[in-house]
Amino acid sequence: MSKCLTNNSNATQLEQSFIGSAQAALIRFMDPVYRGVHGLMIVGVFLIVGLWLSGNGTNAGPFDLARVLVPDEARQMVWQGGYTGGSQSGLAALDSQTSDQDIARIIYGRATFPMLKQETVALLNPEVARIQVKSISHLADQIPSSKIDPQALDSNLMAPIKNQKAVAEFFEKKYNLDKNKIEEYVSNAVLISREVKIDPVLLLAVISVESNFNPMTKSEAGAEGLMQVMTNVHKEKYALYGGVAGAVKPEVNIRIGAYILKYLIATSGSLRNGLKFYVGAGNADNDGGYADKVMAERNRIIELCKSNSNTKLAFNGKKERS
Repeated sequence: MSKCLTNNSNATQLEQSFIGSAQAALIRFMDPVYRGVHGLMIVGVFLIVGLWLSGNGTNAGPFDLARVLVPDEARQMVWQGGYTGGSQSGLAALDSQTSDQDIARIIYGRATFPMLKQETVALLNPEVARIQVKSISHLADQIPSSKIDPQALDSNLMAPIKNQKAVAEFFEKKYNLDKNKIEEYVSNAVLISREVKIDPVLLLAVISVESNFNPMTKSEAGAEGLMQVMTNVHKEKYALYGGVAGAVKPEVNIRIGAYILKYLIATSGSLRNGLKFYVGAGNADNDGGYADKVMAERNRIIELCKSNSNTKLAFNGKKERS
């Protein structure tokens, strides 16, 4: 009986030894496979990050996967090294205490940047989207859309390239502008309107009335650039873009002007009141007809876009209404 138990014990030990050896052999065999899989995963991550960082700025093509994983705002922070840091009467100052606190939170790293997927937008001049410039959405997104007059929200009239081109040609002829320059300004307005969440038609109407699309315009009151932002009043905002020298840069001036306009519309309760404050006539009895001029220009652009969208070519090559 004792001998039988001994034999059984030896058999069990041999079986366990064989299983252990088999497991060890399997581990040794699978180790290169595991290493290969891990290596491929690491390479894949680096490829995705590389595509993301070198994205073409138009939010289209082979870069979509990377943009789904991480938003464009983060890519801009990597490129830029992180966040460190009109013409008639000029702009009214915003609530300086509030804006200073907002800016301070950004500069000293006490703000949380929303991780949002950026919408794809077609541009008449795609090069505009390739400019590495800090987004102002972290401030604009603090203003809820529910506080904005619906007339100031994007109606997507400027989404089609053909409408952007028609508007650019309209202003090119109206002000005798360089074709490439006006296409750059229109594309900036469309791109920034998505970032700030405001109507690009409104931005273009304000630019038209304020500066006639001349970025070098400067009023006696000190308003500068396409949207005639009061440089001395809004130094803190220009600090995000390297200082007040950025006032003449369309991609900077329109961003700051669009944010200010959105803020004023939200705090004043309507589009017309916001325009009144924007021109610096918030406490005056009237704005000298400024809001009427902007609204008239806005309506002209809207009609132009609608007319352009409803026009098609017949078989004989002549235009007809659809």
